[in-house]
Amino acid sequence: MNPVIILGTGLAGYALAKEIRKLHASLPLQLISADDGRVYSKPMLSNALARDKSADELASASATQMAAQLNASIDVHTRVSSIDRAGKTVDSEGGRFPYSRLILALGAEPVRLALEGNAAGELMSVNNLSDYARFRERLAYSRRVLILGAGLIGCEFANDLASAGFNVSVVDPGKMPLQALVPRYCAERLEAALGEQGVAWHFGTTAQTIDKSAHGLRVTLANGEHIDTDLILSAVGLRPCTQLASEAGLQCNRGIQVDRYLASSDNGIFALGDCAEVSGLVLPFVMPIMYAARALAKTLAGKRTVVEYPAMPVIVKTPSMPLVAAPPPRDSTGEWRITKLDSGTVARFEDCAGRLLGFALSGNAVSQKQALTAMLPALLA
Repeated sequence: MNPVIILGTGLAGYALAKEIRKLHASLPLQLISADDGRVYSKPMLSNALARDKSADELASASATQMAAQLNASIDVHTRVSSIDRAGKTVDSEGGRFPYSRLILALGAEPVRLALEGNAAGELMSVNNLSDYARFRERLAYSRRVLILGAGLIGCEFANDLASAGFNVSVVDPGKMPLQALVPRYCAERLEAALGEQGVAWHFGTTAQTIDKSAHGLRVTLANGEHIDTDLILSAVGLRPCTQLASEAGLQCNRGIQVDRYLASSDNGIFALGDCAEVSGLVLPFVMPIMYAARALAKTLAGKRTVVEYPAMPVIVKTPSMPLVAAPPPRDSTGEWRITKLDSGTVARFEDCAGRLLGFALSGNAVSQKQALTAMLPALLA
């Protein structure tokens, strides 16, 4: 019997493999990884510096250890180049591999900015353990860091770097940090809290050029301003990895389109994690991956199971001002109602009938997360 093949050994790939093994000890299982297959927590990349964690210290297990634990074959440093849907095989640098069912857990890649200047190639991003190792190497020779993007990852890195003693600047085309997650008042509180840590904000503009200077790098912004820095980190967002699926003729939109069973337009190929668009939802967070892995494992083990997504708030790792956000669904109608407390903020997004559709909590008010989450409608029921 040909194995179930999982492409990817990030959280989605390994979580699925673990869930499969809980249900079926002997199902032939093969994982194929473009990197070294080590296990690590990707969300920890944006706050590992203040805890002085190296890339090696973030890794908790090797591919060899995981192969033994999962009773699976794991091929590392093997990049799959194409999928033969008719022949049910995948082609790679390491050869051709047949599959019974194929799982795409390909993740997402950083959005690449088209910047000009003689040092445009100096722009860094941190999306995996190898990226983080290179980032740490560069930080050893840097004191000033410019972050492009004031979203979730940009703010977490800004807090982490500032806490570690770096001079941090953040550039974003929006009007405030975390613009897609929280209401203005909460964003302004975070902006002030990180400002007290020394973070310099530059909103309403973008980076245009990166050039070498006598003392490092000079970034020219669209508003004509210049920022001198030693290192530039791009945190402008992630794009689901869909090229392999698209070239194989699978339906893709923002991500690889799958149904509630995580099945693609080819019912022998499934997708989950950051690369997948589940019933129109692309949710690049930990909890959706775990729910998807449990459901898909049951399906692969013989019991077809739809994925269900309850409300899943996002914990923002900014110790300078703790935040939890559960943004309302797209196109929701309603308004934010803000309660300002001495020790934090409770922001509730309610519709015209007073029903809670989203919330944001800051400071000590984050303790209300569980109670408010229970009041939210499910994302996929």
